[in-house]
Amino acid sequence: MTGLLVVRPGALTTVQDRGRPGFAHLGVPRSGALDTAAYALANRLLGNAPDAAALETTLDGVTLRALAPVTVAVTGAPCAVRVAGRPAAWGAAVRLPAGAELEVGRAESGLRGYVAVRGGLDVPPVLGSRSTDLLSGLGPPVLSAGTLLPVGPPGPDPALAADGCPLPGPPSELLLPLRPGPRADWFTEASLAGLWRSVFRVSPMSNRIGLRTEAGTPLVRAREGELPSEGMVLGAVQVPPDGLPVVFLADHPVTGGYPVVGVIPPGRALDAAAQARPGVAVRFVAAR
Repeated sequence: MTGLLVVRPGALTTVQDRGRPGFAHLGVPRSGALDTAAYALANRLLGNAPDAAALETTLDGVTLRALAPVTVAVTGAPCAVRVAGRPAAWGAAVRLPAGAELEVGRAESGLRGYVAVRGGLDVPPVLGSRSTDLLSGLGPPVLSAGTLLPVGPPGPDPALAADGCPLPGPPSELLLPLRPGPRADWFTEASLAGLWRSVFRVSPMSNRIGLRTEAGTPLVRAREGELPSEGMVLGAVQVPPDGLPVVFLADHPVTGGYPVVGVIPPGRALDAAAQARPGVAVRFVAAR
């Protein structure tokens, strides 16, 4: 059998693909890899289909044992990679013999790593996706020691795999382009003007649901009361009563009642948010 056995699961390692968009009306978030560029690169390095399922690690990596020969690639947060105890390449295709262990070490910078295998992880799909959704509980469970991860057959032409592709490094300061609305009018003009000058920091309470901020100047509401729950989207910046913005990430709830001061478009900024460690400075800038 072709598969990978989880020896050390790490702090939080999940199976992710491009997610399951289109089910918000059922109360299901889109989920999927947080750093979409790093996830896509891992699959390109192996000649996988763009939606092949891979692993997303958090901070301290993962250790896997190959049950049969496989080819893997590690991208995302830079880290040490070892095969059978020997140093191996990060950001490149690496052959893993049967019985050998792949050790993905602690992130040297950034937060999340991606481990892809040629053929993709062949766990059962739910609503068209193999992603683990931490909010709804859909998809495969968070990895634990002893978990067996089946691997699918390789694509028809692995020679089409990319040799490599540069990615931006994890951010030392997170700049988030913000398109104001739909509830910017719930905050005072002075508070909105101050949003562009304020320096927040990534909170340790951040997770796949949302990047929470701390330490900046809280936004002040211009009106009292609360909104009825309304639809939420990826990148929405919701402001709870403490006035400190929360950036919704892939496992975000599909509805919410706190006002959304603006939305960050999908792309590089949200990929960078996936790699921002607690304490990293956060600034909001006007989206072009």
